[in-house]
Formats: sequence, C-alpha cells, structure tokens
Amino acid sequence: MSAGLTTIPARRGMAARVPAGQRVRVVNTHGTQVVDAWAFSAGDATEWMAMEASRAWFMKLAAAVGDTFVTNRRRPILTLVEDTSGCAHDTLMAPCDPHRYGLLGVEGYHDNCRDNLHAALAALGVTIPATPPSLNLFMNIPWTADGRLAWGEPLSTPGSYVVFRAEMDLVIAFSACPQDILPINGRTGRTTEAHFRIE
Repeated sequence: MSAGLTTIPARRGMAARVPAGQRVRVVNTHGTQVVDAWAFSAGDATEWMAMEASRAWFMKLAAAVGDTFVTNRRRPILTLVEDTSGCAHDTLMAPCDPHRYGLLGVEGYHDNCRDNLHAALAALGVTIPATPPSLNLFMNIPWTADGRLAWGEPLSTPGSYVVFRAEMDLVIAFSACPQDILPINGRTGRTTEAHFRIE
C-alpha cells in the first residue's frame, strides 16, 4: 500500500477536512468495493454535494473526467480529474440504511452507509440535519434506453482509483459500503476496506 493512504475500514466510514485546491484520491484496493462518498462545505455543513443538482449541471447520469459536482446551492465543490476504474460511478441510488436492510429481509441491526456517514462526521465534530444522496464510487448500476436499472457486479480492478479536486474548503466523507445481500460488492458477500489520500 502506498504511503500516506488512510484506510476506510470494511463496513465503516471515515471523513477528513480538505482545503480548496487539494486533491482527494480514492483507491478501490481490492477492486470489488463500493465506496459511498459525500462532500460538505467546511463553513456550513447544510451545504452539500447534491447528486440531483450535479446531474442538471453536467447533463449526464454519471460524471466523466473534467466534470464538476455542485452543491445544493449550485456551487462547485468537487471536480473529477482522474479515473482509472473503467466504470460509471452511480449518482442514482440512495445510500443504504437500516430500513433498506429490513426490506431485504434482515432482522436486527445491519451496518449501513447512512450510519457510517454520521459517525464519520461526528468524529470531526460535524453534525448534519439529514442524510444527503451519495456519490456511489465504483458502483455498477447499468441502465437501459427505456430507463430500467440493474444491480451490477463490480467492474473496477484492484488498485484502480479516482481523483477529485476540491473546489472549496470542504469536509469529505466515505463509507466502505456494507451491502452483502445484493451483488454490488460481488456475489461472495465479502466487503473489504478501501483507501484514500489527501494530496
């Protein structure tokens, strides 16, 4: 593992502060792990990276290199500057939460991205009033011309990565998605750690 990388533990979340102009590298260490991502203005955590506003900004279902994500106040927050993953990063699916796992037949508590987000932010002393939609890095959600979606298996290779540039001072948060029922992290049900670095 390269020096300076921070581990996003399997089934858990991590967050960090990022000054404007710095870059954030997110590594799919094993090639099969979805990483839910969020970004918030460092000055006001009620301003966050908004998938619906971003799709309206770049007029696509998924961002490509050079595209900029915007906030719920339509301000630039993250630009995708490198991508070796070979997949379209999902902007459509909501982050998993306890209610989702209940619908999938889970009894009792299941690790989930919503709780991982709030725990990661709390470790930095940040609280938010709601759970924004996530940017689902390395998540394969193929769509058809008639608008149908599917739960695809991972396409990214071990060690593949994305790099974002911070367009404002921000807090970034990640969850190594604990989804082990649907095949988005592979059919084995195995979830793994991922890594990130502020550059």
